Amino acid sequence: LLLPSLSRAKSTLNKKMWVLKCTDVPQFDALLAAADSFKADDKLHLRYLCNDSARCAGLTATVISGGRRIIFDYSRQQVTGETMEMLFDLADAVSFTDRREAMRSGAEINTTEKRSVLHHALRMPKGYEFTCPDGDKILAEVHAVRDSIEAFTEKVRSGEHVGFTGKPLKNYICIGIGGSQLGPEFVMEALRADPKAAAASKGRTLRFLANVDPVDFELCTRDLDPEETLIIIISKTFTTAETMLNARTARQWLMKGLVGNPNEINKDVVGK
Repeated sequence: LLLPSLSRAKSTLNKKMWVLKCTDVPQFDALLAAADSFKADDKLHLRYLCNDSARCAGLTATVISGGRRIIFDYSRQQVTGETMEMLFDLADAVSFTDRREAMRSGAEINTTEKRSVLHHALRMPKGYEFTCPDGDKILAEVHAVRDSIEAFTEKVRSGEHVGFTGKPLKNYICIGIGGSQLGPEFVMEALRADPKAAAASKGRTLRFLANVDPVDFELCTRDLDPEETLIIIISKTFTTAETMLNARTARQWLMKGLVGNPNEINKDVVGK
């Protein structure tokens, strides 16, 4: 875990509130009934709903944040104003606002692991007023790790950090599962169409591996040179069975492919 203080934030809220699920309240049944009406009434098809200018205007919200305008357009969803009100009623029934504030304040809303859920802290800028127990310390740890990642990344990109045999590392395999795979992969997909990012990535290969099937590993690595490949293991706890199995497989692949079969391959493997 990168941020040890995140798990130390204490909660004084009633933990019973986390037991209630959205499917346990009648407001959810009302939404299901509304969904059925959309299927039965052709006038509620999206092709008709999108022609209703009053509806579209009422389902659009604009927020100005940090000098940027963010537009939330719900009109392209198969909902009406009444549907949105029903969603708000459901949110109220399960104390959504209270739960959101509890997460922001560091309450132990992860009752299984008895820890806080502070992913949003990873996105806070330096100097942000983080109203949470040990907020300043948590934010300092966040940016210490982010700065460390940035510094290491620049060393790899510039060629200062090379592999065991001295060759530049231009191939990267990210090993993870669930959010540890999808998060980085979504970032990559988001940047694929950006001209600056595309130019910076020219000549480099980035791949993701989650499946423990040996065939997937073979397909992922068959055209890569181990001497030019950096293995990036992404995990919160480094105990996930699939991730650690793929990590061991990747280590064996490196050991077999690197000249001299080194016993230490720390330059070719990193953990995040």
